Amino acid sequence: MQGTVTMYSTTWCGYCRRLKSQLDREGIAYTEINIEQDPDSAAFVEKANGGNQTVPTVRVVPSVGGDEVVMTNPSLAQVKQALAV
Repeated sequence: MQGTVTMYSTTWCGYCRRLKSQLDREGIAYTEINIEQDPDSAAFVEKANGGNQTVPTVRVVPSVGGDEVVMTNPSLAQVKQALAV
């Protein structure tokens, strides 16, 4: 699988920790951004989630074709599917 995965998270988010461990186990590379330390990323997450800072918010950009996908609290299967486009 190729493409880029960006996970917007916080240090205290259990759902974020779970998804990170699943991505690590599957060998899926990702960039993690703590929205508490990055106001621009916090604004992106708010825009994607109707004004809420809901994490994990994941942005997937497939390397070949397909459009950028932004998902809130996705499953591992959803991330893999977005990368496979």
